[in-house]
Amino acid sequence: MKIVSWNVNGIRAMLKKGFLDFMDEVDPDIICLQETKASPEQVDLSLDAYPHKFWNSAVKKGYSGTAIFSKIPPISVENDL
Repeated sequence: MKIVSWNVNGIRAMLKKGFLDFMDEVDPDIICLQETKASPEQVDLSLDAYPHKFWNSAVKKGYSGTAIFSKIPPISVENDL
């Protein structure tokens, strides 16, 4: 299993800098992103190979946020500490 974890410091900026090409090349099973600084509806992101998508966006727009994209279904999902 291959997992990529990346602090993208803004996913919209990373999409302009070849993020999708890199992910195609590396082909991880799970992608974990930190500092996305966007909610899913703010991003035009097509990751069809990753049917399991989990976003945790900050309440205040433009701040922090995480996202996980997985080819593998999770055993369970808990949105809490």
